[in-house]
Amino acid sequence: MKNKINKLIPVKYLFMILGIAVMVPFTDLSAQVKKGGGGGGAKRSAPAANHSKPSNVGSNRSTPSKNNISNSGNKTNNINSGNKNVSIDNSKKNVNVNVNNSHNTNIHNNNSVRRNTYHPYTRPPYRYGGRRYNCYHPYYYHPYRPFAWGPMWHPWGFFAATLATTAIIVSVENQHYHYDQGVYYAQANGGYTVVQAPVGATITTLPPQSQTVVVNETTNNYYYGGTYYEKSDKGYTVVPPTAGTVVENLPDGGKEVKMGSQNYVKVGETYYQPIQQDGKNMYEVADVEDDDDN
Repeated sequence: MKNKINKLIPVKYLFMILGIAVMVPFTDLSAQVKKGGGGGGAKRSAPAANHSKPSNVGSNRSTPSKNNISNSGNKTNNINSGNKNVSIDNSKKNVNVNVNNSHNTNIHNNNSVRRNTYHPYTRPPYRYGGRRYNCYHPYYYHPYRPFAWGPMWHPWGFFAATLATTAIIVSVENQHYHYDQGVYYAQANGGYTVVQAPVGATITTLPPQSQTVVVNETTNNYYYGGTYYEKSDKGYTVVPPTAGTVVENLPDGGKEVKMGSQNYVKVGETYYQPIQQDGKNMYEVADVEDDDDN
């Protein structure tokens, strides 16, 4: 039998066949590894590919977050910009909310009341605490209820971070104020504070809703928000209140003070006596003097 095989297949060819048979599996395995298909090596590379995908997703998420931070910064800047903050007008609907007296400002106060020299007092003054309170009308008590002159008006002490572009600068005794529609502002830390109208300030146009009040036979004043104006060559000039002037409304910021048996409303340094005129509750500017008889 061996002789038959040796004759059919020579020995050297037999070894060559056996060598080829042994090498084929290794060749196929190497080819599969290079192609990435099947086998243990390909299975190990798959998780690496899976890990790389979450990494890319994470980087994509981080990019929008940076953009959001940038956009939010722009929004904050817009809110703090002058154009946006002019909507302090919205806060004016409740003028009591934002009153802040902690801001230090130099205020040119109306400390005096002008005497009415045209009409002597026919009524005896009310005396209390070493002072005389002169008025033309009899005392008639009614509660003090502050009045607001619309959305553009603010009481003394109101703080605004910015002003509207319609505000103008007025100067009184080398001190600058900002004026806007009947309201005067003095610069304070971080913004502006509403102050009492400085005597001597002149504007060219009266604020809206201003009223004419009679001072005497020759003079009328114009009244708005607790401030009195008098016609002048340059426009309308802020003047102290004149004793005997009667107004219907008093601004926020006053306080009701009891003087013996009578109550007065003190606005700044001016005393108002509650009266009744033509059936309406009104206030008269009182002329307060030291009582020499005391």
